[in-house]
Amino acid sequence: MSAQPPTIPLLTPYKMGKFNLSHRIVLAPLTRQRSYHNIPQPHAILYYSQRTSQGGLLIAEASGVSDTAQGYPDMPGLWTREQVEAWKPIVDAVHAKGGVFFCQIWHAGRVSNSGFQPNGQAPISCTDKPLPPQLLTNGVDIAEYTPPRRLKKDEIPQIVNEYTPPVLPEEKKRQGKRRRGGGGGGVGGGGVV
Repeated sequence: MSAQPPTIPLLTPYKMGKFNLSHRIVLAPLTRQRSYHNIPQPHAILYYSQRTSQGGLLIAEASGVSDTAQGYPDMPGLWTREQVEAWKPIVDAVHAKGGVFFCQIWHAGRVSNSGFQPNGQAPISCTDKPLPPQLLTNGVDIAEYTPPRRLKKDEIPQIVNEYTPPVLPEEKKRQGKRRRGGGGGGVGGGGVV
């Protein structure tokens, strides 16, 4: 009688809510900064579909919920019809290969500077305390953060409401399924796409 090979937990199926994953390997969100003018580009179809497996989970890079949410150049967004439409062929390519796709929705808060903000305004945050300059991952450049403007209490609901994307007619049914949660770079969350 031969011994059974050991089970590798990472390669076993997992039920995550209504999703049946075929394994436990997840593509974590990776900041790509290739969404020119905050619009996902066609090359993202290839990028995400190449990383898709039947029943595999992928989490898209951080996608801003509004024009004040951006903290880095060329990050994708979800606040305009054009952005939402640009995501659709990407999502379709992942689904065509049997993948499960989540979108990391976020607001960078004070981890931004006025160059990424509408009309060059100060980034908005829960505090007016600025971040110190930080060495970027390339080991050479320094990120400079504009001192933020602290939100007033009556402005907070506006930011919370930005986590509900533009309502396109075919998406009204799905909006109730959006999720909200806390994230590392500011208010963050995930939405099933």
